[in-house]
Amino acid sequence: MRNIALEDVDHVDRAVLPIGTDYPPGHLLDWHEHRRAQFLYGATGVMVVDTEDGTWTVPPERAVLIPAATRHRVRMLGVSTRSLYVEPDAVPWWPTTCMVVDVPPLLRELLLAAVEFEADYDLSGRGGAIAALLLHEIAARTPLPFHVRMPASAELVALCREYLAAPDAGVTNAVWAGRVAMSERAFTRRFRTETGESPAVWRARARTLAAVPLLRTASVSEVAGRLGYASPAAFTAAFSRALGVPPSRFTTSHDRGDRGGRVRPARPATR
Repeated sequence: MRNIALEDVDHVDRAVLPIGTDYPPGHLLDWHEHRRAQFLYGATGVMVVDTEDGTWTVPPERAVLIPAATRHRVRMLGVSTRSLYVEPDAVPWWPTTCMVVDVPPLLRELLLAAVEFEADYDLSGRGGAIAALLLHEIAARTPLPFHVRMPASAELVALCREYLAAPDAGVTNAVWAGRVAMSERAFTRRFRTETGESPAVWRARARTLAAVPLLRTASVSEVAGRLGYASPAAFTAAFSRALGVPPSRFTTSHDRGDRGGRVRPARPATR
C-alpha cells in the first residue's frame, strides 16, 4: 500500500499493516499518536522523531520503533518511508520507548515487498509469511545510539529543545545555569538526575546528532565549521566516538552506496 492513510485501513483484521509514504522535503508530521505500534523505516533521507521523553535521529537505511499510543512528531528531510503498523498484542516484546535500529538487507527487502500488499493480504499465503518473518527480523534488532533523553522538568526541556534546534559550541554549564537562575553546581546535579548525563555530555551528543541531517547537503568540513568544532578531524573523532562510525558514512555520496550496513555500538561516553 502506497500513500494510504492509516485511518483508512486501521480497521482491517491484520496484525501487521505495511504502508509506504513519500513526503516533500522538510515535511513535519506534527504531534500525533497511533493505536498500533509503528516500525518507521526511512528508505531515503533523514528523520528526526520527538517524544516527550527524547529525540531520535534516524539516518538513511535505519528505522525507529515507536511504541503504541506514544505521542510523537516526525520531521522528514527528503524521506520516503516504509512503515509497519502492528497490533500491540502481536508484539509483547516491543520496546516501551522509541529505539533506532539498523535495517539489514533481508529486512529491507521484506519491507519493500510488504508495502505492495493489499490491506487484506492472504494470511495463509505469501503475504502472511512475509508479515510473520518481518516481526521475527525486527525482534532481532538491537538499539543504536542515535538519541538524546529529555529532562523531566519543563524549564530544562526548553533549554534542550532550543539547543537541538541550533547547537552552539559556545554554550556552557554556567550559561545554562544562569538561564534557569540556579548555581552551576546545583544545575549540573539536577540535569544529571533528570537525564542520566552531565549537561556537557548531553550537549556533545546533541551536536553530534544535529550533524546527521546536515551531512545530507554539506561536506564533513562544512558541518564541522557550522557546529563549532576546532577542525574537521576533531569533529570526525567526536562523531565516531559517539555513534561508532565516521561522519562520512552519512554524506550523500556515501549514502548512495550504503545499503543496510550495520553500525557498531558506540563506546560509552565519559561524563
